[in-house]
Amino acid sequence: MKNVFSVFLPLLLPISLFASNASAQQPVVGRDAASKYFQKDNQDDNTTYVGGGNSQSTFNGSSDHYLAIHYARYMASQSYDWGKNGQQDDVGKNNFGVTYRVGEWYNSMDLNIRMEYSDYNVSDENTSKISFLPVITFPDANSRFPLYFGAGAGLGIFMKQTNSKSALTLDYQLIAGARFFNVFENTGFFLEAGLRNSLFLLSSGQINGTFLAAGLVFTF
Repeated sequence: MKNVFSVFLPLLLPISLFASNASAQQPVVGRDAASKYFQKDNQDDNTTYVGGGNSQSTFNGSSDHYLAIHYARYMASQSYDWGKNGQQDDVGKNNFGVTYRVGEWYNSMDLNIRMEYSDYNVSDENTSKISFLPVITFPDANSRFPLYFGAGAGLGIFMKQTNSKSALTLDYQLIAGARFFNVFENTGFFLEAGLRNSLFLLSSGQINGTFLAAGLVFTF
């Protein structure tokens, strides 16, 4: 059996974006000067700098979340007992997805919900499905560590499927990526790679694949 899980991409080196805000003023006295000083100090505490170098981040606290959208391409894929020819290569094509962070284990990992649309070409037939997966990633996003790893599993539903094959699949993923928050105000970007596999639930057949994804991440 041909191995489709080859190591194909190095992880990107972490990129750090820095910004600083400094001022030097001669000390003045008086009630008006004191009021201006404290007002300026409060504004500085709530300033968000490019690249996350802020004194009070918009991504601190468990009440903050992020939403990520991505486009992915299957780099290699293989199907078994699906279509007319049994085993086939390069059946996976495009993938679009939305990932929403819904919870956090404090200083540990995040719980995300991911919804994806994928299309395939098997035996010259175009098929497509949507998937719903809980995904756990670590370290937690509040750590701001640029690299992350994760795994998820959930249900896939074919909207268009070949004859006599299951419309329901068990989908599971192993992922690794790099993410950079607040590059432009509340918008950042991420790159992700990993394994994306499916097992047919109501018939024989499976799909194995490796993918590369890129997208935007929004904090709020």
